[in-house]
Amino acid sequence: MPAAAPPAIPIDRLLQVDTIYAEPAALELARGQAVLNRFPHAEIVEVASHWQIPGLHGNAGNVADWNAIKRTHLVLGTLKSPRLRPNGRSGDFIAPSQANGCAMSCAYCYVPRRKGFANPITVFANIEQILRTTERHVARQGRKPAPNQCDPVDWVYDIGENSDCSVDAYVCDNVRDLVDLFARTDGAKASFATKAVNRDLLDLDPRGATRVRFSLMPRDVSRLVDVRTHPIEHRVAAIDDFVAAGYEVHVNLSPVVVKDGWLDDYDELLGELDAGIGAAAKAQMAAEIIFLTHNDRLHEVNLGWHPRAEELLWTPGTQEPKRSQTGGWNVRYRRGWKGARVKELLALVERRTPWLRVRYAF
Repeated sequence: MPAAAPPAIPIDRLLQVDTIYAEPAALELARGQAVLNRFPHAEIVEVASHWQIPGLHGNAGNVADWNAIKRTHLVLGTLKSPRLRPNGRSGDFIAPSQANGCAMSCAYCYVPRRKGFANPITVFANIEQILRTTERHVARQGRKPAPNQCDPVDWVYDIGENSDCSVDAYVCDNVRDLVDLFARTDGAKASFATKAVNRDLLDLDPRGATRVRFSLMPRDVSRLVDVRTHPIEHRVAAIDDFVAAGYEVHVNLSPVVVKDGWLDDYDELLGELDAGIGAAAKAQMAAEIIFLTHNDRLHEVNLGWHPRAEELLWTPGTQEPKRSQTGGWNVRYRRGWKGARVKELLALVERRTPWLRVRYAF
């Protein structure tokens, strides 16, 4: 029998919003007003654009307040041109973002690279437009012609590429609306990765059409780099409840950080997963395995607020650079060296959790 779940950590500890930067267009929409009502004591600061806020984005002095800003600040905007794009890994398509940024502070997260020195949640209030765009795209696809690694039957839409939907669902009903959309849509499902446990999501009715991917890594590494997230044991303990509530639940072993003793750490993690979930969860579960990619600009930001994490994430002796799409340099483990590590981890998964199907690993 899986162990009893430890007490849940309230998500409201992550957010105590006292300042909301808001576009006028977002304030005119019902969802924008709902966000203001959610945080009635917050100061409202009108801004021309959610993307460029003087004093918030691009302000190097904010690095020292990195976590405080995530806890106390919120941005309310509109997504000007909702669009979808092909993916092929986490899902067949990336859906238009219903939010951008996060209240959590994972040291390896790629989202802050474009925003500079502060990255609180931006909520997009034009959710109706986002839903219509998504629904029309699903209708144009028709039936999925053949199984692929994303899903054997349904088109999969990642709805959380740039945020954590578990926390977003605490802020407003954008995530609820997307879960409802896919629950009533034949032939497609939503998907999002999360490092938080929001048990309010258990009250929704996903009808098997939303895939929640709990991100997992060895506990000691998570404590250092998964800042302000829910502990690994809480994520594992929530899996059976989410399956019982009608979600499909997968796990992400990501990012895989290679260090001394890393395979032993993953042996322990997989043992915790094997012991911590029941047969129903195992029967429907699959995994994504993603090794660490880091970035020179994020490295510089992290040195300003969390240099200890960089001792683990920035390891030039095992990494090679690649020019990023935004003009900086990404660093990833060297190709041949990384390939050997991928094989080692896949062999461990096969031995330790033979029931865990790996959708992809890179």
